Amino acid sequence: MASKYVDNAEPRHIQRFSDVAGEPKRMLVPIKVYVTKDVVSLEDAIKPLVSLVPDVKQMVWTVQQNCDEPQGGLTSDECAAIMLYTMEWTPRENSFFHILNAALRDAKRENLVPWYHYLRLVIVALSKLRSISRTVYRGVKMDLHYLYPKGKTFVWWGFSSCTTAVEVLQSEQFLGKTVPRTMFHIECHSGKDIRQHSFYPTEDEILLLAAQQFQVTGCLDSGNGLHIVQLKEIEPPFPLIDFVLKVSASVPQGPQKWERDSSV
Repeated sequence: MASKYVDNAEPRHIQRFSDVAGEPKRMLVPIKVYVTKDVVSLEDAIKPLVSLVPDVKQMVWTVQQNCDEPQGGLTSDECAAIMLYTMEWTPRENSFFHILNAALRDAKRENLVPWYHYLRLVIVALSKLRSISRTVYRGVKMDLHYLYPKGKTFVWWGFSSCTTAVEVLQSEQFLGKTVPRTMFHIECHSGKDIRQHSFYPTEDEILLLAAQQFQVTGCLDSGNGLHIVQLKEIEPPFPLIDFVLKVSASVPQGPQKWERDSSV
């Protein structure tokens, strides 16, 4: 049977970078409970997902073939958990990231229960990576600027894939230069550089964690159907997703510094 993943010979894998329109327009209940779960192998973590994610066993087997020598102090399972998120599948709606983000955006928090072990594993993996403070970019071939007036604060409940290369967004495979489109310029402080753990390692991907809050600092009509929305990541007054361990971003070199905290 032919493989269903989007091969890394493709020019760009844009689905994750444009996964914005499905975000809810209202505040949801914070994501908790999963932190009480034990960290298990990826194969065990996806057992509750077999009926929810088509071909998930094949997906896991595929990424495991690329995780024999994980970088950055991650275990093979941790590396594979991140890589599983990045791998795109056909049809699009069967991609692991697409189904996971839909569950994270669902107001019915009980629908997240089958995902608890995977969330535990992937967030432990991401917490081992140094946090990045910089401007990153993502966009969508839709006019969404009216949803993001200046001064508004909001939450993106799903994981957010971004790029560090703004020129990528102008390619015809991504946003193009003619259709209605919205580009987000995001000033982040907790982004994770996952290039060493991505199924598509040549992409300049920075991953923003689930349930992060942002504020709109500006909105520009650039003409030809393009709106640019400027965002900055902010800290909510209460945690929107529970974390067990924190990696200090203040350590420039050497081993990671671990702290007990409610955020990464």
